Amino acid sequence: MNHLVQGIGRFVREDEGVTMVEYGLIAALIAIVCIVAITAVGTNLNDVFNKVKDCLASPIGALCK
Repeated sequence: MNHLVQGIGRFVREDEGVTMVEYGLIAALIAIVCIVAITAVGTNLNDVFNKVKDCLASPIGALCK
């Protein structure tokens, strides 16, 4: 029983595990921000390309303004 208590005490004192969890959370947050930013840019870029496509398809730029 004493060995178990000592093991739990060592586990509580170690902070390497906590540091790894913090790094994991930071990496997850960065990934979420990147996904949101890429999605927003992709949607806006898609709108720009559709406008260019419509301008090229219209007779003498009737839709391009």
